[in-house]
Amino acid sequence: MSESAVLIEPMSKLKHLMRCLRDKRFGCAWDQKQTYKSIAPYTLEEAYEVLDAIEREDFDHLKEELGDLLFQVIFYAQIAEEEQRFTFDDIADGIVEKMLRRHPHVFPEADLTRFGEPTTLTDQQISEQWQHIKAQEKANQKPRKGVVDESRLDAIPRSMPALMQAVKIQQSVSKVGFDWSDIAPVFDKIREELDELEDAIKEQDTVHVEEEMGDVLFAVSNLARHLNVSPDVALNKTNEKFRRRFGRIEALVAAQDKKLTDCSLQELDYYWDQAKREGL
Repeated sequence: MSESAVLIEPMSKLKHLMRCLRDKRFGCAWDQKQTYKSIAPYTLEEAYEVLDAIEREDFDHLKEELGDLLFQVIFYAQIAEEEQRFTFDDIADGIVEKMLRRHPHVFPEADLTRFGEPTTLTDQQISEQWQHIKAQEKANQKPRKGVVDESRLDAIPRSMPALMQAVKIQQSVSKVGFDWSDIAPVFDKIREELDELEDAIKEQDTVHVEEEMGDVLFAVSNLARHLNVSPDVALNKTNEKFRRRFGRIEALVAAQDKKLTDCSLQELDYYWDQAKREGL
């Protein structure tokens, strides 16, 4: 009986499928040549598609997108196993161990079998304990390859989307007191950065304009953080709203047998306002 014939459990099937795709003799030519770096952009794309399905509450699509994201993890694990670095089971064991360690109020002494024992800790104590455990883990970590005198910000990936990275940076420095205690100075900072951007535009210095534009976006993302709003999620929702409204403009223009380029800005603004009145 072949190996595939005895595979029943879904995760085992998925791992076996990945091994088949990477098989040097009978596998897929495209899958065979992939590396960690070559599939990394697809991982980011799949993560965003998961987020999109959640935002639209499209749960059938969410199931599919979570499968695509899981496939990315299996892909990395297979490459790592081929290179004798680690396996998928090592990944699973590692995250289980970490979660047990970080949840002693749920699993006393990091023992999975002790689940169900009541805890006397408050929410505040649980949060403080979580931060203490994370700090302890960081102190015990081996230095990262090529990193000397590591900054607390080095743990934030530079490849992370810019707005998300800005929030992570702000959250990190906030923990050491480098933050405003209330929201008023954040608005002041945004106004200050907008003034500096306007000055840079007047100077017609493109390099300076780019720098000041970045400062404005960083300040706005800081405002979002203080409001407990994800700037990425908020911007995605605005993008979706713009899509709906502009789609309505296209429909209204097409209904008059006209092209968008035939309309003045005033006409397009009128249709935009109509889309807003329609609740789009």
